[in-house]
Formats: sequence, structure tokens, C-alpha cells
Amino acid sequence: MRVCIQRVRQASVTLPVTNNLISEIGIGLLVLLGVGTEDSEDVAKELAKKCTELRIFEDDTGKMNRSLIDVGGSMLVVSQFTLYADCRKGRRPSFTGAATPDNANRLYQVFVETIKNLGVSVVTGAFRNEMYVELINDGPVTIWIDTAQR
Repeated sequence: MRVCIQRVRQASVTLPVTNNLISEIGIGLLVLLGVGTEDSEDVAKELAKKCTELRIFEDDTGKMNRSLIDVGGSMLVVSQFTLYADCRKGRRPSFTGAATPDNANRLYQVFVETIKNLGVSVVTGAFRNEMYVELINDGPVTIWIDTAQR
């Protein structure tokens, strides 16, 4: 799995066709989540735990020493198969490393349920839909995790 984590002051997802706001959070993390062909439920659960416990929020001394759980923040999780874009050949990205939609959705749901079970308020984007994602990046702090590189 691959995630792009952004520490945010606020973030939201709107569906462009209807212009309906479907999810929003205040202080917390926007997590763009890509699922690969080799990923499993165990990987999804481990990554969800890591995202909630990652110490990227500042403490009273200004040092990044607090987790999402510590600050009582929320998480917005958006499925992002394009994190598996392979641009090594030509000019059109290949997405053969991304999981099939059914498997990606299943593991996406495992990831989200694990976050909920850890006591974090979590909302999602709309799987397999075009979305407008807006955010106010805090810091800016942006972290990339690829579970294949552990």
C-alpha cells in the first residue's frame, strides 16, 4: 500500500457533478491511499495503525512529537489508485501495479475500519468516483509511506 499523508487544518471532498460536499474534517490528516496487487488485510491494518500513531503534530515546545490520537484529530481517507502510476516508459502512466477495484475497495474498507477501531474519527471520499479534494495543509507537512519499502 502507498499513502500520501498531509497534516491539515481542514480538508473536504465534494462530488463535482452534484457539487455535494460528502466529507470534511478539521484538524487532522488527509490520507490518499493506494492499494497494490500484493497488498493484504494485515498490511492494511498495520498501515492504518502507523498512520494514526505517526508523531507529526507539534507538542508544546514546537517539536513534532504528538500523534493524531494525541491531538484528538480526524482523518479523511481518499482512495487514490494513481499512487501506483508507473511513468518509467513513455508519457502515459501505467497502473498495472494497482489492485483490481474489488480488492482495492475491500482493503480500503479494512483500512478505514481499523482507523475507527483505534478510536479515531474517520470519514472517506467516494470510492471510484471523481472528486474534488480541498485542503489547507498545515506546516506544510506531507509524508509518503510505501509498505513495500519496509
